[in-house]
Amino acid sequence: MKVKIKNLTFNCIIGILPFEREKEQKVVINCSFKYKYQNSNFIDYSKVAFDIENIMLEKKFELLEDALILLKTFLNNKYNIKKLKLTIQKPDILPKCKVSVTL
Repeated sequence: MKVKIKNLTFNCIIGILPFEREKEQKVVINCSFKYKYQNSNFIDYSKVAFDIENIMLEKKFELLEDALILLKTFLNNKYNIKKLKLTIQKPDILPKCKVSVTL
């Protein structure tokens, strides 16, 4: 089975610049993963989305890269995911573009 969580959007503290450490900014997270569905053994995507948001809010990461690595490790361990793709976007950080990092 393949699950996609698109445009999970919320505000959190993320970044290394002084103003990013003081004021929450919008992030958009996209996540897709595969897992083996057997005998009603399923992954509740609402729990995955909830976990992603809570980790981001709690950890207040400085780097997008660090957030992606921790999220990947957590999700792989908790849900036994086979193939995971994560993208974190900061759509408002630069005036002329959106910035994102993908793992």
